[in-house]
Amino acid sequence: MTEGAGIMRKVLLPAGLLVTAVLLAALPVIGSRALVQDLFMVLCLLVLALNWNMLAGFAGLVSVGQQAFVGIGAYGMFACVILWGMDPLAGLLVGGLVAMALSVPVAFFTFRLNGAYFAIGTWAVADIARLSLGQWRALGGGTGTALPKSAVQDMPGIEAIRTLIGGSRAAAVDALTYWLALALVLAMLAASWLFLRSRMGLGLQAVRDNPVAARSVGVDPVRLKALVFLLTAFGTGICGGLLFIQIGRISPDAAFSLLDWTAFVIFIVVIGGIGTLPGPVVGVLVFYGLQRLLADYGTVYLIVLGLIGIAIMLFARRGLWGALTRRTGLDPVPLSHAAPRPAPTPDS
Repeated sequence: MTEGAGIMRKVLLPAGLLVTAVLLAALPVIGSRALVQDLFMVLCLLVLALNWNMLAGFAGLVSVGQQAFVGIGAYGMFACVILWGMDPLAGLLVGGLVAMALSVPVAFFTFRLNGAYFAIGTWAVADIARLSLGQWRALGGGTGTALPKSAVQDMPGIEAIRTLIGGSRAAAVDALTYWLALALVLAMLAASWLFLRSRMGLGLQAVRDNPVAARSVGVDPVRLKALVFLLTAFGTGICGGLLFIQIGRISPDAAFSLLDWTAFVIFIVVIGGIGTLPGPVVGVLVFYGLQRLLADYGTVYLIVLGLIGIAIMLFARRGLWGALTRRTGLDPVPLSHAAPRPAPTPDS
């Protein structure tokens, strides 16, 4: 590692991350409500992308059914609020736990599949969940239902936030959900970094690169993959509940949308850099920029996204972040450990 790279990693990178986090946290106070709503969605997509990248990029589990856990987490939160009178914030945790609990039988069946069969299996599970929850008449059946405004606007901290930002209750709800999404992103980034730098994380990357060699040195691939599958289901479920607190209304088609909660997420990870920690961050920034630039052009927007995704997969398979680190030789966020130096011999 060069001296310049060491300075960047130890000083400039943490300082830059801190400044960025402070500016993002201050946005509801200094920015417009429309910008807060836009960036809330960007942060939620980043949470979903970080979870999917952990699955596909590090565990080798290419799922196209992550919308199942978004929808289950959201429906779990709605059930807590509408049926049992709980606070929506407590419902978020319950929704995440329900998603994680249901991921156990899902893993039991889908882990028997490999490659494309695993991907198709996860999509089938998501569609079964969508059709099943569409029969839940207490939550609106196929047409869905809305959260009671009183429950959302009486969440803890709403009055204090309203005083801070000088806006309406609805604006205070937007600010609270934005801050929760930002906290979730920061927690995901920190947890992912610590996990991937741990012995278990290194074992997971070894399984991805060479399962046979990893097993030969005592790594249990199934246990590690199952752990990641459960944890990402929990994070995805919490994010799903948070999304639909802000949206305010749920239906099976919206909660289990393949396009919104999986296809866009896969695009973000692929263009940013699958199997890298900063990749989803780069990808979501590109996605948001393209979305703002091409929003007035209708279906052209989706066509351009598709063409960019194809170009990245053909010419930069490690994504924009991977291409950058390969060209510059610098990786300010390394996930590997340096090999131990051999012990000095008595003659040296």
